[in-house]
Formats: sequence, structure tokens, C-alpha cells
Amino acid sequence: MLQFQEDFLHLIWRYQYFDKKQLETSQGLPLSIVKIGFHNHHEGPDFKEAHLFLDEISYHGHVEIHLRSSDWKSHKHQLDERYNSVVLHVVWEHDEEVKRKDGTTLPTLLLQGRVFLDVVRNYERLLSSPKKILCGYHLSQIPDILKFSMLEKALIERFHTKSHIVLDLLEQNQNDWEETAYQWLFYSFGFSTNKNPMLKLARSIPYKLIKKNAGNLKALEALLFGQADLVPNLLDFEQDNVKDIRDEYSFLQKKYHIQPQVYASEWKFMKVRPINFPTVRLAQLAALLNKSPHIFSAVLYDLQDRKSFESIFDLKVSAYWEEHYHFGKSNKKKSSGQLSTAVLDLLAINFVIPLWYAYGRYVDLMEWQEKCFNFLQEIPPEENRIIHLFREENWPAHNAFDTQGMLGLFKEYCNQRKCLNCKIGQSLLRPQ
Repeated sequence: MLQFQEDFLHLIWRYQYFDKKQLETSQGLPLSIVKIGFHNHHEGPDFKEAHLFLDEISYHGHVEIHLRSSDWKSHKHQLDERYNSVVLHVVWEHDEEVKRKDGTTLPTLLLQGRVFLDVVRNYERLLSSPKKILCGYHLSQIPDILKFSMLEKALIERFHTKSHIVLDLLEQNQNDWEETAYQWLFYSFGFSTNKNPMLKLARSIPYKLIKKNAGNLKALEALLFGQADLVPNLLDFEQDNVKDIRDEYSFLQKKYHIQPQVYASEWKFMKVRPINFPTVRLAQLAALLNKSPHIFSAVLYDLQDRKSFESIFDLKVSAYWEEHYHFGKSNKKKSSGQLSTAVLDLLAINFVIPLWYAYGRYVDLMEWQEKCFNFLQEIPPEENRIIHLFREENWPAHNAFDTQGMLGLFKEYCNQRKCLNCKIGQSLLRPQ
């Protein structure tokens, strides 16, 4: 028996890649397929609302697909009422007769020996590729329009996944978009290394306290560093700024009745460049919120393009953080503390785009999806290991739209060997 998964048979049925001359069931009933049904990606039969003729009698119902007939029993479909409307069981190997819950014998179509040889060979060739991008040897055969279509599909799925995190936060915040955007900002500023403690930190400081103290950078720094449990002990540090921050935090803590919910040990400094230390990011967040406390409104209404985005995120940290990357640890040379172009690009991709997309889903307006697409095309392509793999296959990225699509395509399809769910893989399986 060929080594393939059930999804291969789904594709065979979906595109009818098999010889349909003189079709009959394993019980000897003549079979004619009028309508294959629509592919069901949820619970229940695999293809719903099919139409076929069995022994010249018209049947409307569902189609279930398995590698072996006995899988019907092993999956306990005979006990599930949803499968009582199955009119055809499509299998590769017919190893036993099976019955529905009501005891009637299930008509079975055996595909072994009928599938087009081209399709089987193409499938084996594709899945046996040594490349990380399995179709790499054949990408030159794929029309650009098809590759773009698959990139767009992977990109939308990636948007959907990220925006779901935003919408979950929104639900937890009782549909308060300002509180949600504020927490999402912190999560995004943590990037992959410190996103979780950043989110915990944001949750420990209600957004209304940030707005109350906007315009007072010292107070915002005290709130952020104090709640983050990152202000050093005075016995170890003699600098005036440490004492000032401790005193200010102590005052604000008593005033607002807040307690730290993040431990210093949760922050990751190891294998992180000093410029990306959480202390630097918190100083930048304090400066950003000091300048733009109404961050949701700014991103939603004032941000139109890359230039306006850079204007909103143009910040100036306090004098201490121009010269330090940690308490008591000085930079080799004075820094502006501003966000680098690379960091701005990442924030545009990981903060703004998911927020816009989530808002578009919330208000049910497709124009926000187009806005995401347009903004991504203004951002230069990212550089990482995965994007390099596509470049090696002569598929270069021109902007962040391409790179985000490639990341989604690789992680959700190539890396999981889901070629049968990919438009590119499906086109390569097509018989001559």
C-alpha cells in the first residue's frame, strides 16, 4: 500500500483524479457521480450534499473518505447520527463491509487501481523531496499569479491567527478597544523574547493610570519599571535616578493601590543585545505613551501610511536612558534612544497590522484588510532564515506583504508538509 495520508484521497475525490469508466461499488452496484459535494473542514462527513446515482436510483447525501473501510468502525462513525446521511464510502482499501447506525450496508467505492498514475507519481516525487520547501525543484513551473494567490491566502490566514489574539484580549477587556490596544502595544514591544511579561506588566497598570500621568515622563517610567520589578535595590546602586524612581514609584503605588505582578526573573536578558534589553524597551514605551497616550485613536485614525506611522512612533527617551541600557550600565556612546528602522518595521507588522485586521473583523468591514495589504507593501522585505530559503528557490520577496505571506506559507504548509492543502502543491499533482 502506498504511504499517503487520508488527505491525498480527499484531493483525488475533490478533483476526480480517477478513472470513472464503468464505476461500481464493492457490492456491484453501478455508480454515477453527478455532484461531489462541498469539502467539509469541520466535524462530520468529509464531503457534504453530494449527488449520485446507485443502480440508476438518485441519492442526495454525504461522502465519507477513509484509507480503509474498517476505519469507519475505528472512528466509531456507526455510533454517530451525523453519518447516517452518508450515501457513499470512498476508500483506498476495502477490507470489510461496514454498516450505518441503522444497520444498512454502506455503498463503498474502491479507488485502488483507479487513481491516475501521473497523480500518484507526482505525489511521491513531491513528498520525497529533500528540500525544506518541498516544491523547490518545480517552482519555476508555477505561474506567478498562482504563487501570488497562495501567498495572499497564507497571509490572510496569518492575519487571522494574530488578530484572534487581539480579539481574545478585547473580550477579556469587556470590548474596551483602548485598553486592548495598550496591552497589545506592550505585547508587541516584547517581541518574541519578552512578550509575555510585557503583557502581564500592561495588565498590572490600568490604562487610565497611564493617561492620568501622560506628560510626566518621570511618573510613567516609575510606574513601568516599578511594576516590572526592575528597579534595583538602593543598597546596590547609589545613582540619584534610582532613588528618584524608587521614591516616585512608592508614592504612585500607595496612591493607586497597585502591586507588581511580574517578577524580575521573568525578564529575559540572556542572548539579547543590550539595545533590545527590556529596560530599553520600557524606557521607549514610557516615552511613547508620554507623547501619544491615546495610542488606539492615533493608530486607527491618524496613521495612513509609513510616514505618519514613523511620526506617531517618533519618541525621545529621558536623558538617563540616552546613556544607559540598564540601571548602572552605560552605553559606549550616547544614544538617542529612538526606535531603529528595523524595529519600526517590526512594530508596523506585528502591532499595527494585527490591530487593524482585528478591528476590521470586529466591525465587519473588508476595507481594513485592504488597508493592511497596502501598508505592508510600503514596508521593506524582512530578512530571516525562512525568507532566505525562498530566495534560494528563485522566489524573491519585494516587500513585507511577500515576506509575511512566505512566513505563513512555510510555517503552516511547507514545514508541516501540507502540500495537498496548498494551491502550488495541488497544481503540481495535476495529471498530464
